[in-house]
Amino acid sequence: MRPDGPLLPVMAARRFLDSLVKPSRILVAISGGSDSTGLLLALAEALEPTPNTKISLCAVTVDHALRTESADEAQQVAALCRSIDIPHTTMIWRGKKPSAGIMAAARDARYTLLADAADSLAADVIVTGHTADDQRETLAMRRERSEQPSTGIADLVLFDRRLWVARPLLGCQREAIRDYLRAKHVGWLDDPSNDDPKYERVRMRSRLAEEVETVSPWEGAGELRASVSASAARWLDQYFVLHSPFVGQIVSAGLTAERYVLDYAIARLAAVFGGQAFPLGRKQMDDVQALIEGGQPGRTTAGRVVFDLRRDGLFLVRESRGIPSLTLERGARDVWDGRLLVENSAHEEIGIVAGQAETASGQLPRGVFRRALAVAPRIVDAGGREASDRVAEKVRIAPYFSPFDRFLTRFDFMFAQSLAAAFGTRPYPKPPLGLIDGKSI
Repeated sequence: MRPDGPLLPVMAARRFLDSLVKPSRILVAISGGSDSTGLLLALAEALEPTPNTKISLCAVTVDHALRTESADEAQQVAALCRSIDIPHTTMIWRGKKPSAGIMAAARDARYTLLADAADSLAADVIVTGHTADDQRETLAMRRERSEQPSTGIADLVLFDRRLWVARPLLGCQREAIRDYLRAKHVGWLDDPSNDDPKYERVRMRSRLAEEVETVSPWEGAGELRASVSASAARWLDQYFVLHSPFVGQIVSAGLTAERYVLDYAIARLAAVFGGQAFPLGRKQMDDVQALIEGGQPGRTTAGRVVFDLRRDGLFLVRESRGIPSLTLERGARDVWDGRLLVENSAHEEIGIVAGQAETASGQLPRGVFRRALAVAPRIVDAGGREASDRVAEKVRIAPYFSPFDRFLTRFDFMFAQSLAAAFGTRPYPKPPLGLIDGKSI
C-alpha cells in the first residue's frame, strides 16, 4: 500500500477504499488530533459519490484516562461524529496503570480496546491515522538503534489474529492533512504529550524539523521483506519438520539455502520456539550461522533456544532455564512462556509448570527428546500436584507464535501462514486489501 509520492488525504482515502476486496464496515480510530480527524473526514468525503455502497464507517475514541482533559476530548470527538452522522463509541482504559513502560502498555491496551469496539460495532477492519511524518520519525529512531534496514510502520497489520489494521494516510504529510482540515473549517485537538521532550519520538520530531527531508536509504525495505518472507515460506514448506510443538527440525538440505533466507527464517523460528516477540538479532544469527557453516555436530544457544546440529539437520528446542509458572483461575486464558496459549475450562484453579515425565523417545535423538520434555507444559492443581485427568481434559493448550500472533505485519504474512500450516493451527485471516494501482498488497 505504498504510494509513489506524497498524497492528498481524499486521494489516499479513495485508493484505500478501492483496494478493499469485499464490502466492509470500517472502524476509524479517532483521537481528535489532526491526523485521525483528517482520516475520518477524508474517508467520509471519498464515500459521498457512492451513497449506496456496501462500505460504511463507524468511529471509536480510546480514552487512556492518563489526563484529566481526555474525557472532555472524547466528548468533542463524539459531537463531531454526530454532526456527520457516523456512529461513535468511546472506550476507556480502566484499572491501574503501570509505573514503567507506560507508552508500550498504553499501545497494547489501545489495540485491545479498538478490537473490542470493532466487535461491538460489527466492524471488520480498523484504520488509524499514521502519516508519512510518523514513518520518517520511526525510521530515524530505528536507524539510531540498529544498522539493519527497518520497514518502519507497516501499512497493514493483523492484531491478535482477529482484525486487520490499515494506515491509509501513511503516504500523506501531516501538513497536507491540516491544510485539508483548514479548508473544511474543521479544528483539531492537540495532545500536550506530543510536545513533551521526555518522549523519544518528540525529541526526534524536533530534530527532523531542522533537517531537509530526503528519501530514506531504506525506502522499499517493506516490499523487500515481503519478498523474503515469501521465499522463506517456500523454504519452510520444503525443509522444516515439526516433531512436536516443542521440537523443530531443519533437514540438512535446507541448511544450504541462501543466507538471506536462512537469516529470515531461522531468526523467526527461534522467536517461535523461544517464545520471544522479536526475531534473533544480527549477532545472534551470526553465531547460529557459524555453527551451521562449521558443518560439525554441536550446539549453541541464542534467544532462549538450543540449536543442536546433527547429521540429519538442525534441531530447535527451548532452553530449560527461566521458564515461569502460570496460574489460571476458572475460565481464564493466558499465554505461557510466550509459546503456548492455555485456556482453563475446568471448574477450579490450575497451574502450568515446565517438565513432563520421561517416556519413550521415539524417532528423536535422545538428547533432543530430553530437552523437549524439560520444556513441555505440565498441568498441576492449586497445591502443585499433578492435575487429575478430569481436570486436565478441560484445559486447552495450543501453539502461540509470539512474533506473529499479537501483531503480524503484511510483510511477514506469507511466512506466518506457512508456519501455521506446519503446526496444524488455524490459518491467519487474509488481508482485506487487494490491489492498489495494479500493485499486489
